[in-house]
Amino acid sequence: MTLQVNNLQCIRGDRELFSGLSFALQQKQLLMLEGANGSGKTTLLRTLCGLYLQEQGDILWDGVSIRKLDDQYRQELLYLGHYNAIKMDLTALENLRINTLLGGYNPGDNALMQALDAIGLFGFEDYPTRQLSQGQKRRVALARLLVSKQKLWILDEPFVALDVAAVELLQNIIAAHVDAGGMAILTTHQEVPLTTGAVKRLRLGEKQGVLADA
Repeated sequence: MTLQVNNLQCIRGDRELFSGLSFALQQKQLLMLEGANGSGKTTLLRTLCGLYLQEQGDILWDGVSIRKLDDQYRQELLYLGHYNAIKMDLTALENLRINTLLGGYNPGDNALMQALDAIGLFGFEDYPTRQLSQGQKRRVALARLLVSKQKLWILDEPFVALDVAAVELLQNIIAAHVDAGGMAILTTHQEVPLTTGAVKRLRLGEKQGVLADA
């Protein structure tokens, strides 16, 4: 599996965020997206998910445009944005169940309960999420990673609202996904071990992004 970005240009409103942007990501690779606020990091991630349409350029999944693949590409993709995408009236277990079903797979409640326990929500699985702390709500969203079947993870600030122990757990989850043949693209303002090893880095903020190996 390869994600190939060719000569990408994105404009928001009347402002060009970046142009001429090209890079590739393969299995067992992680890409760390860097840049100041307003440089286009979230726009790029949402464009890679097919949620925004670029002005120019191509995004290819195994050599085929993601626009042609449509749902086939989305089945290979897990996107976690700034918002947790959980329903406040539903329990942690119900939210995780719905998210996995929408992702096209059903691991069963035993696997879902194990994921919630592993992410640090033991004893809170049946609480309505509106009763949980911000960190616990974030853990409900992140539990999807533990049962994910998707090859490509696109994570926008995944470490927000997490304590030190949860940050360590999450970086281990991401590292294990990549080691097992997955791919990940993420942004973070927090310096964590996952962002200081041998990962690819793409810095936005100039007319063309700068890609380098860490």
